[in-house]
Amino acid sequence: MRVGLICPYSLSVPGGVQYQVLGLARALRGLGHDARVLAPCDGPPPDAGVTPLGMSIPTAANGSVAPIAPDPAAQLRLMRALRDERFDVLNLHEPLVPGPNMTACLFKSEPLVGTFHAAGRIGAYTWARPALAWLATRLDRRVVVSEDARDLAETALGGTYDLFFNGIEVDRFAKATPWPTDGPTIFFIGRHEPRKGLAVLLEAMAELPPDVRLWVGGTGPDTDMLRARHAGDPRIEWLGRISDEEKARRIRGASAFCTPSLGGESFGIVLLEGMAARTPVVAADLPGYRNVARAGRDALLPPPGDVAALARALRTVLTDADRAASLVESGIERAQHFSMDALAARYLDLFDEVLASR
Repeated sequence: MRVGLICPYSLSVPGGVQYQVLGLARALRGLGHDARVLAPCDGPPPDAGVTPLGMSIPTAANGSVAPIAPDPAAQLRLMRALRDERFDVLNLHEPLVPGPNMTACLFKSEPLVGTFHAAGRIGAYTWARPALAWLATRLDRRVVVSEDARDLAETALGGTYDLFFNGIEVDRFAKATPWPTDGPTIFFIGRHEPRKGLAVLLEAMAELPPDVRLWVGGTGPDTDMLRARHAGDPRIEWLGRISDEEKARRIRGASAFCTPSLGGESFGIVLLEGMAARTPVVAADLPGYRNVARAGRDALLPPPGDVAALARALRTVLTDADRAASLVESGIERAQHFSMDALAARYLDLFDEVLASR
């Protein structure tokens, strides 16, 4: 089967949707199918199976900044690629984001499966609801990655949805070579913006023992402000943007993996990365994170934004070896339930159903 996966976000920028699209394509190829990703790229494509559609334009969306490509040049590249590749089916991730996915819906020539990732509130679903609801009718089947994503899509667009939880390439994290450390070390990676909760974690560091170090990966609009605010703490190492390989190695080498987001998380794939890497996970108690982590069993989930509670949870996994080991053991088992290969098999069954119905 020839499958085209379209991602609206630049593959040069780290993100959950980008990770899912690339990982799903690799898993489909591993199962013997011809899968290709079509997406914006602001640099060299990160994978040999990628058709770049041009540069992205940073756009404010859902409390963050989305690197999308709504320009005419990207749409022309997409249409040429679809003409040349002759895919059997297209899988559009976030199908209603302006850019290549909208174009694929408007000029539909292949069966379309749309995967909805977003949760929370999307302004466009309010002011452009009639147009988006019509555009969604162009999809042959609709998939959501979480119950929260289903709630948003059903309320805004109507229709019915299959629930396919996101997947993770387990071996990529389980077999990563641990990054060396000099003592108890916490790892954070994500966009430096209020929604990701980095400011809360940095404040919590003041309540942790002096030998605890913090690796901070990623960049964002709050980077300079946060670095200036905590410039006097030598325990904090600012890594900037890092490769996927380094990310996996640092998760594997850390004593604790912390994801203290404040909201807007549809699915906790980042928590699964920590579990697969055999690292204790401390995250915020969000509905999206509870999709994958059973509180107190697979991860510690203090209330979002609570500095003292976050510090207590981190102190627990850093000082209580038995508790940390229990979280790791349960987390390894949990991560296996969300393997990318299993997810790819489910998508293949769905693609077969769509093709048969055509």
